[in-house]
Amino acid sequence: MASAHSIRQAQAASRVSEQARHGQAPVNVGETERIASQVGGGALIVLGLARGGLKGLITAGLGGALLYRGTTGHCSLYQALGVDTSDPEPGASSSVAAQHGVRVEEAILINRPAEEIYTYWRDHANLSTFMSEVVSVTSADGIHSHWVVEGPLGVRLEWDAEIHNDEPGRLIAWRSLPGAQVATAGSVHFAPGTGGRGTEVRVNQKFDPPGGKLAAHAAKLIGYDPSTVTRENLRRLKQLMEVGEISTVRGQPSGRPTPG
Repeated sequence: MASAHSIRQAQAASRVSEQARHGQAPVNVGETERIASQVGGGALIVLGLARGGLKGLITAGLGGALLYRGTTGHCSLYQALGVDTSDPEPGASSSVAAQHGVRVEEAILINRPAEEIYTYWRDHANLSTFMSEVVSVTSADGIHSHWVVEGPLGVRLEWDAEIHNDEPGRLIAWRSLPGAQVATAGSVHFAPGTGGRGTEVRVNQKFDPPGGKLAAHAAKLIGYDPSTVTRENLRRLKQLMEVGEISTVRGQPSGRPTPG
């Protein structure tokens, strides 16, 4: 008896073959990605035309590519890589596959004990106090969480995640769950600083936003760089842990940690 996986593969192959016979590019982009690509693409076109010049032309061009991707549901890069997110396999992991997504690695030295920084980060309710893009993170059990994030051009994204590796005072590792609008996986490490001074906090993260790497490159053109965002978030965390408030950003909550 054929397995459910083999049946889905056969159905996908049949769908692609039928589209090819009618001269249509195969649909290989999921519905959530298509909507995000249409919204982001349209916004980039407007922004690029308003900006003008070579940079504006490039921005509008990338917007057009995203709009085409969202309207047709076809991604040439996905086709070349053999990727199809239009009919995801039930139960499949949403962690970022090899050769996909964008990787970010940033670190900072914070003059506080590792256990204290770990405890603050481990509380999901604290994350929005220093992560500028995070609107909210809610968790009922401390392991699973629901994220609401404001992305480039104010596009709001949501996903569910879980902590799959937790070493108190040393490491927190997470990954998104199936159905996430942003597939992501990452970890934060807490290690003694050089010479026993403070704690090095190092973030390693990989994520695959709606629209893939093309969308990530387009976001950089309008000033949204994930590495810069992560670096600034760590700077905010350092201020919170060392002085109890974010002194250089207006409107941010103090989020002062409770002294141990």
